[in-house]
Amino acid sequence: MQGILAWAREIWPVLVSIAYVSSAAWVTVDAVLRKRHVPAIVGWVGLAWLAPVVGALGYYLLGINRIRRSATALDRSAVAGQPEAPCAAPESARGEAQDEALDAMHPGFAGLARLGARVTGRSLLDGNRIEPLLDGDEAFPAMLAAIDSAERSVSIVSYIFDNDFAGQVFRDALARARDRGVEVRVLIDDVGSRYTKPTMVSELRAAGVPAAAFLPTRVPRLFKYANLRNHRKIMVVDGRVGFTGGMNIRAGHWRARSPGSPVRCVHFRVDGPIVADLQDIFVADWAFTTGERLEGERWFVQSGECGPVSARGVPDGPDGDLDNIPHLILGALSVATQRARIVTPYFLPEDGLLRALQVAAMRGVAVDIVLPERSNVPLMDWAVTPQLPWLLEAGCRVYRSAAPFDHSKLFVVDGAWSLIGSTNWDARSLRLNFEYNLECYDRELAARLDAIIDDKIASARPEDRARIEGRPLPVRLRDGLTRLLSPYL
Repeated sequence: MQGILAWAREIWPVLVSIAYVSSAAWVTVDAVLRKRHVPAIVGWVGLAWLAPVVGALGYYLLGINRIRRSATALDRSAVAGQPEAPCAAPESARGEAQDEALDAMHPGFAGLARLGARVTGRSLLDGNRIEPLLDGDEAFPAMLAAIDSAERSVSIVSYIFDNDFAGQVFRDALARARDRGVEVRVLIDDVGSRYTKPTMVSELRAAGVPAAAFLPTRVPRLFKYANLRNHRKIMVVDGRVGFTGGMNIRAGHWRARSPGSPVRCVHFRVDGPIVADLQDIFVADWAFTTGERLEGERWFVQSGECGPVSARGVPDGPDGDLDNIPHLILGALSVATQRARIVTPYFLPEDGLLRALQVAAMRGVAVDIVLPERSNVPLMDWAVTPQLPWLLEAGCRVYRSAAPFDHSKLFVVDGAWSLIGSTNWDARSLRLNFEYNLECYDRELAARLDAIIDDKIASARPEDRARIEGRPLPVRLRDGLTRLLSPYL
């Protein structure tokens, strides 16, 4: 026994060294071959070599994309009971006609529309009506009324669906719909569902409502999927009426009911042909999670044109839809000639997007960026600040909105084009989360969003470069070091 212990004492440094070198080498090879972005490669490789074993474990848990959903990415044309438009023009002819119409109504945007079609593989659909809804005070009653009027189906996917007074009102409405024969399906991200206990997944199931958790994080799945979350917010009723935007189902958004932690946000009611695209996304996520394929007229109907908005669904995620939103943002900034206006709760874009904002401002585009004075993530607030002087120096205007925390996600260009949905301007949304947005062409909608942004700016504090650079050295050092974590925040 003494000999064995002595041998172990002699050999364990060699074993640890082998484990360290092997794991770091594996991270290096895997990151170099699989990662697209050089900063991510450098970060993970450096962490693996500088933090023995721990760095490799972090890469295994957080750095590997294990999602492969192509088999469940349902094509609407393949859904049973989904009729084709009669006498539809060939796609090429339809695309050319749309380009001409866009050039006539919104000069300079036809190229952006082609980019959207190229990166998403989805058509721009005419004839939609999109209604902004401010806070839960407007959104929640409209959503609940739609559920109470449902005759065939209700589908919901949400990152957060809290078990609080707002969530319980939705639970009861969904249970009533289920009791009168409406088919209901609710998908909640597993991490987002755990902000309250018991989770709304279990509460809905207890009420007889089919509900599922997206990518459960219990061991051993925790090690595969902990960093990949479904951040989408979509509700579709009877295949005809849709809701999407930035709002979770939680009490904080229902400001009229005086929640403990109020949150501002903008959500949207959607009517018209684009609603089928919202449903497509839900059906694919539900099939991926549960294996159940939802199809037929109960879930899909052919909606006629009912408004002036041309819209395209833009899914984004760490699968086949990777980089859809960054590409579209870069395209929109490149065609902007007058102004680009951004409202986001979290602002940590990669260097390419930062440079695009700087270049747009230096070209003479009025770039307005509205951020919260303080978010609900202190580390995020620290990391955001060091990049602002570069934007201010280039001519961007940055505004800090006071409490309550503003969770809105808006992007409007030249009073004609807008991007609305669930995506934040940070690495988590742009690289890791499953997101959903609508690309919209319509001056009336853009004007309404501009008015909302004007109201936010009117009560916000303009950010000042001298103030940022005049803060105490320890604070600036803290913020600069925190920014190094931006790929992981």
